[in-house]
Amino acid sequence: MQIISPSFILTPDKLLQDLSVAFDNVIHKIAPLQELIEAFPHAKVTTLKENSLLMPGLINAHVHIEFSANKTELSYGDFISWLYSVIENRELLISSCDNVCMQKAIQSMLACGITTFGAISSHGMDLEACAGAPQNVVFFNELIGSQATMADALFNDFLLRLDASKSIKREGFFPAVAIHSPYSVHPILIKKAIKIVKNEKLKLTAHFMESDAERNWLDNSEGEFKDFFENLLKQKYAVSDANEFLGHFDTTPSLLTHVVKANEDELQKLSSSGHTVIHCPISNRLLGNGAIDLSKLDKYNINWICATDGLSSNYKLDLFEEMKIALFMQSDSPLLELSKKLLMSVTRNAAKALGLNTGEIAEGKNADMLVLDLDKAPDDALALHLILHGYNISQIYINGKIIKENSWNS
Repeated sequence: MQIISPSFILTPDKLLQDLSVAFDNVIHKIAPLQELIEAFPHAKVTTLKENSLLMPGLINAHVHIEFSANKTELSYGDFISWLYSVIENRELLISSCDNVCMQKAIQSMLACGITTFGAISSHGMDLEACAGAPQNVVFFNELIGSQATMADALFNDFLLRLDASKSIKREGFFPAVAIHSPYSVHPILIKKAIKIVKNEKLKLTAHFMESDAERNWLDNSEGEFKDFFENLLKQKYAVSDANEFLGHFDTTPSLLTHVVKANEDELQKLSSSGHTVIHCPISNRLLGNGAIDLSKLDKYNINWICATDGLSSNYKLDLFEEMKIALFMQSDSPLLELSKKLLMSVTRNAAKALGLNTGEIAEGKNADMLVLDLDKAPDDALALHLILHGYNISQIYINGKIIKENSWNS
């Protein structure tokens, strides 16, 4: 048992002052320091310096670790141009990102206070790095393939990768499933994968309505994807439309990434099915897809969270940076209110979406915590200042274990 005594504690409902936290792998009690010392007389006590803030660790629910070698290889500004550049450079990017490269990406997230992440794994090459990560990891094994003739081979490969992730037995590692997108996965494969998700109670994610190209292809089998599919896959029609795709997920609350081009009917379906939208503002801007309307998600009472996507469509894996960009992209939203929503989106709401017992400083929750060194006592604009100013993270706890400073500053 340990006791940590900060100046302030950030909870979802209010900012606490002059209270301390008793914890091992979970938080047992929040109370005045002397009360905790009496209740846990053998606990190690850590008293933090003035203006220290204890807050939940951040949760990055969507990141592609396997493509972390990219810096200037891929084309930005237009989704289809970017996609062709991914195909052209895929082998180079994958071969260039060995285990050391992926570990570096994971450590960069840790340095930014990310104590949990959702890894979208296309090939399983990131399994070793993610299994050895200090963070909690939801490991989404991705299924892709729109050609029925290849369905059995693709599904068998997916099963092998899923089984490999299930063999990882360590605290905070959770195998899961990703369906790439409605345009790239045949309905036969989707049905088989979701059956496994339901039977084994796994978390499920997918990309959905990221671009105009996807919108036009799913609606009419036209647009910029037409040449792409005809030339590369000899495919003249979309394998399903958006409505059919969402129908597969009706009874399985899932995390759907991007959703920039979704229409009102689709948003209503997301709401009624209890899905969560993952908002990746930097990726959306770099690929020319525009900005999602978060006010519409709020209108339909859709849980939304913020994530970085991968380094194939971002320049760093930093949720504070991601939230900052979202603040400026969502220029019509009230600033302080949006700041609070963004901070909640990468803590409590992300934990809820991933089904994890973390994301807030509260009794019974896992002890995934950050200590930040503030300049002065916080005010009502704390969430905004946390996003804007990049305060020093002096301590990181994951499942109650302190992470040595040199492991995230190396």
